[in-house]
Amino acid sequence: MRVLHFYKTYFPESVGGVEQVIRQMCVGTGRLGVRNEVLTLTRQKEKRDVEFEGHKVRLLPLDFEISSTGFSLAAFGELARMAQEADVVHYHFPWPFMDLAHFMSRIKKPSLVTYHSDIVRQKQLLRLYQPLKQRFLQSVDTIVATSPNYMASSAVLDRYRDKTRVITYGLDKTIYPEPDQARMDKWRARIGERFFLFVGVLRYYKGLHILLDAVANTDYPVVIVGAGPIETELKAHAERLGLTHVLFVGALDEADKVALLTLCYAMVFPSHLRSEAFGISLLEGAMYGKPMISSEIGTGTTYINIDAETGLVVPPSDPQAFGEAMRTLWDNPELAQAMGKRAEARYWELFTAEQMAKSYTALYQELVARHATVALAQVQA
Repeated sequence: MRVLHFYKTYFPESVGGVEQVIRQMCVGTGRLGVRNEVLTLTRQKEKRDVEFEGHKVRLLPLDFEISSTGFSLAAFGELARMAQEADVVHYHFPWPFMDLAHFMSRIKKPSLVTYHSDIVRQKQLLRLYQPLKQRFLQSVDTIVATSPNYMASSAVLDRYRDKTRVITYGLDKTIYPEPDQARMDKWRARIGERFFLFVGVLRYYKGLHILLDAVANTDYPVVIVGAGPIETELKAHAERLGLTHVLFVGALDEADKVALLTLCYAMVFPSHLRSEAFGISLLEGAMYGKPMISSEIGTGTTYINIDAETGLVVPPSDPQAFGEAMRTLWDNPELAQAMGKRAEARYWELFTAEQMAKSYTALYQELVARHATVALAQVQA
């Protein structure tokens, strides 16, 4: 079984939630006999192949961007060639150029799309893109929603309910590095024994301005891991508020990130817009047995974090409510510890990479069998 994944960014050049999910898919299904390849774009000038954790990554030069959508003219021919050798083409939405490439490359192989998120911000361009998006989603064999919450709340997915199924994201804890004692001691000395942790790319929909406002009149230590387009803006906001207890540590390697996940008191995840469709770093917090605070935005964040069970869920864009939730956990260590244990139990029950890999492998096999049946019927007719 050969599967071709197509997405705008991927390891080793880009690290984000969708990239992490594709990585976990490739490693997990690879253990079940699936041979994965990833076709993606690079800002470098030349096409190149990279071996990454047992699968091939083909990087094509990015030619230009329109509203954060990368375009590569070479991708049309490359997608067609690689799809010819694949049994299944696995798309990752949203990426409008991908929809165009699907039709320009005349893909006829069994296909599915993992629907990672609605398009939320680009309202004007969305109107222009709407016909292509609808045609693309209609053309693929299956659409996969990443949580029952998102399936229930997405107007787009509701239109294709008859061909959509839910397969939640999963993580494999064994591929995360074990931090050494010296690294753990370094972070303890720098931050202290108790702190709240945020991990993620610093983007507009992450709601970090809400978190900063929430701790404006507190002294709770907060560590923010990550870099991104609004980093300078957030640091300026923290400085205006005089938040000396908020530490921006930038993007970290996996070992340092795991050290902070291990040491932190609780995870804070203030994303306030539906662009945050799931929350991989929130799930990482659950995997490491941490209580969580998140906002109810009708997406997978509230499938990971169940209010009053695995953590606390507050209304979006409400610094006061977010701050009160932080105070509740901070002042009640036994409650926080119990929530963290339940969060980890929920991870093992629902969100392992092994479960995700089994579900996708079964879906790949189903799509190949379905196409073979249709082809045989056409021959017989």
